[in-house]
Amino acid sequence: MQPSRDIQGLLDIMAALRQPETGCPWDVVQTFETIKPYTIEEAYEVADAIERGDMHDLCDELGDLLLQVVFHARIAEETGQFAFGDVVEAVTRKMIRRHPHVFARSDADTPEAVKLQWDAIKQAEKRERNERRARHGLPPETDKGHLGTVQRSFPALVEALKLQERAAKVGFDWSEPEPILDKIVEEVEELREALRDGDRKKVADELGDLLFAVVNIGRHTDTDAEMALRGTNSKFRRRFAHIQTELEASGETLEKATLERMEELWQAAKAIERDLG
Repeated sequence: MQPSRDIQGLLDIMAALRQPETGCPWDVVQTFETIKPYTIEEAYEVADAIERGDMHDLCDELGDLLLQVVFHARIAEETGQFAFGDVVEAVTRKMIRRHPHVFARSDADTPEAVKLQWDAIKQAEKRERNERRARHGLPPETDKGHLGTVQRSFPALVEALKLQERAAKVGFDWSEPEPILDKIVEEVEELREALRDGDRKKVADELGDLLFAVVNIGRHTDTDAEMALRGTNSKFRRRFAHIQTELEASGETLEKATLERMEELWQAAKAIERDLG
């Protein structure tokens, strides 16, 4: 599949950067592993731009994320594995295959039916991959159990959500939110006990259990815990920035301000947010 003229320009730039004799010394030595952290970082920067509602920044960050795709594809092309065009073709075919209700005949006419259809298609794709691997003399994909498809590289809150969703598919789930709230109270008490005992390992265990339960209540109320926490982080940033601004306006500093003074300004920031709705 031939890329558009615009994307071809970016591909040519990456090819030039990767030229051993004339390219950029830093780009030339990069591998899948060394640029992996940058790929993750760029995805988070896209999310940050969306949350801030900064469309100019979002355009810029999407370009940076696209560059990561081009970078990985170039490394793969140099070793004869695949090229950028193969990436585009693969995802194009996948989206058409997974949306027969749009591109072909299908009875899936509700979000729930589409989700079931999506899962069935993914299972069929897995069978096809194993058949393809067999033709190339490769072993089948390892069966890692029902939870094996949940990537350990996800952020912890996302991984917890995915694990819970997978377990729920086979009925291992709470029937309603109320018992989960009771579970959260139980975990808080166990954490309190661990803190009293001064057992740091137990504190970590109980804190993890508490966070897992909090993710669960979010799932049962259609609230993504990762996004909820990011929202709270943004709120904390705003309120703390208000504290710093007010202190500086009155000739004070963060370092010398008392906790009582900062708490006063924190409450003022909350009041401003309430007034603004």
